[in-house]
Amino acid sequence: MAGRRGLMLVLSSPSGAGKTTIARRLLAEDEGLELSVSATTRQRRPGEVEGKDYHFVSTSDFQIMINDRALLEYAKVFDNYYGTPSAPVMAALAEGRDMLFDIDWQGTQQLADASREDLVSVFILPPSTRDLEQRLLARAQDSADVVAARMSKAADEISHYREYDYILVNRDIDLAVAQVKAILQAERLRRDRQLGLTDFVKKLRAGY
Repeated sequence: MAGRRGLMLVLSSPSGAGKTTIARRLLAEDEGLELSVSATTRQRRPGEVEGKDYHFVSTSDFQIMINDRALLEYAKVFDNYYGTPSAPVMAALAEGRDMLFDIDWQGTQQLADASREDLVSVFILPPSTRDLEQRLLARAQDSADVVAARMSKAADEISHYREYDYILVNRDIDLAVAQVKAILQAERLRRDRQLGLTDFVKKLRAGY
């Protein structure tokens, strides 16, 4: 039987709820999963690598990508643009490779509009707002004003949970990773993702 078409696995959450940590674990532990590297206009953070974490571009270059319709999705978050270049993702799916996206609800909606049948979306919730704030403060990457802005935005982000296929509460990182792995394995086995399945079953029924 032929292989299968790849899928787009989206992880979304408010800042600090754990999606990036979960994404990194999945990429390290699942050889069949690749990160879709987004383009962004924000400044590079310590330890981030160009082409691995993000493609860091100027605002003018990002606008050219928008005008050329070269993005599957894009959004403006905290005064910075984020977007997914379309060509490498579509090529990967056609080759049967699965792509992981660490994007927000706006980007997820745009991916659904572009290719709903390829999309598997997971929204990650924090155990509580207090826990979320403590995580943001503990990572010490943002100023107090930015943390306050992220907390204010979290309520709006969480309100979009109904737009996702799966919801999980990240109380324990190991459990959360295991839950996403289970979702991914089940989605890989979906009937409509398995290319050549109809012909394979016909041959089985014919005695081959």
